[in-house]
Amino acid sequence: MKFIKDFSFGLRTYTEAIQYIFKKRLAWFFIFPILLNIILFWVGWDYIGDLAQQSQTCLEGWLDLKNAEFWGSGFLKATLGGFIWVIFKLLFFLIFAYFGGYIILIIMSPVFSYLSERTEKIKTGNDYPFEIKQFLKDIVRGVFIAVRNLLIELALTILMFILSFIPIIGWIAAIFLFFISAYFYGFSFLDYAIERKKMSITQSVLFMRENKGIVIANGFIFSLCLIVPFCGVSFSSFVAIISVVAGTLAVNEIWDDDKYLNRKSNKI
Repeated sequence: MKFIKDFSFGLRTYTEAIQYIFKKRLAWFFIFPILLNIILFWVGWDYIGDLAQQSQTCLEGWLDLKNAEFWGSGFLKATLGGFIWVIFKLLFFLIFAYFGGYIILIIMSPVFSYLSERTEKIKTGNDYPFEIKQFLKDIVRGVFIAVRNLLIELALTILMFILSFIPIIGWIAAIFLFFISAYFYGFSFLDYAIERKKMSITQSVLFMRENKGIVIANGFIFSLCLIVPFCGVSFSSFVAIISVVAGTLAVNEIWDDDKYLNRKSNKI
């Protein structure tokens, strides 16, 4: 079965990518996930704390709690700050739990674009002279693909939530959504290499559909890391580096071995 064969191929390129990164001296790209985690968690955590404090001040002013003298007002004043702090921190984690993968894709798009280009140059010898215009175009396309996939996934999530109330279908909804996420994450990681083949987004969509087993396998590991409690987003930002390299290796191998797909895509 083509899907199983492609899925196995996608996992194989993933293991190859890990060796490739260290063998070809690309491990320095792991510096960027470290910087990303510092920005998202240290700075973000402090910002959320400040936002909670500002919200508490506004709420106290709106309720006029400073001048309140009703029974229990003292307890309310004492607990309001802690309650708001907990709510904002929970929202912070919930947002990252669901949108963390796409936040990584959007913020690190410039890094992924350059990493994919470097990987292809080392693997095939294809040299792409740096052009700021093309580099910015690649970043915009990467962000657009991430936002597009996020919106589609949100729509499918809502649909699955509605269908989850139906017996049997509801049982498989969570599994189905996991593989949907894996597909769209893999889509983003592979598209950096696809774009350099001068394929439009429409052609890229066709390519992904034709090779969905490879695409899902590429996003599978990343999706698994995201669901790790508490440290999922942090850990997956490092795994994303491997995913980009694996996706680039897979695309170039397909491109060499699957000439008919190239011809088929160019007819769109």
